[in-house]
Amino acid sequence: MQDAAKLTCLTCGQMNRAPLTKLGAAPKCAKCGALLVGGGVAVLTVPLHDKAIANDDLPLLIDYWAPWCGPCKTMAPAFAKAAITLGTRARFAKIDTQQFPSLSRRLQIKGIPLLILYSKTKEIARLSGARPAPDIEAFVRQRC
Repeated sequence: MQDAAKLTCLTCGQMNRAPLTKLGAAPKCAKCGALLVGGGVAVLTVPLHDKAIANDDLPLLIDYWAPWCGPCKTMAPAFAKAAITLGTRARFAKIDTQQFPSLSRRLQIKGIPLLILYSKTKEIARLSGARPAPDIEAFVRQRC
């Protein structure tokens, strides 16, 4: 059984190891001091996105959105609320598909907002459309 989780800092990209028993104690990145778990919603770049998916041991829920998208803006507070509610169960991040259109093509994203849940380097499930916090929480709880 694994006693520590590998976590990519979603701020600076540094790889970290955090003891599983201490995930609730707000572990911080050894390089930049940012919270690794329970810090709300991180804003990703493509390199951070790819590194976290490829290396992290905790589930990662990513919101694919764009600044011009009304439903995306409407869902943002619910996504942030779900991140706080779920705490150490999963990490939450978002990435701007307008800023990184090549990522949208690579992931075959046809519409936004789109939530993709990753676990242990694999895509687990997708949830499309704006959703309230309880729906987002249930989506994660049912799969992790």
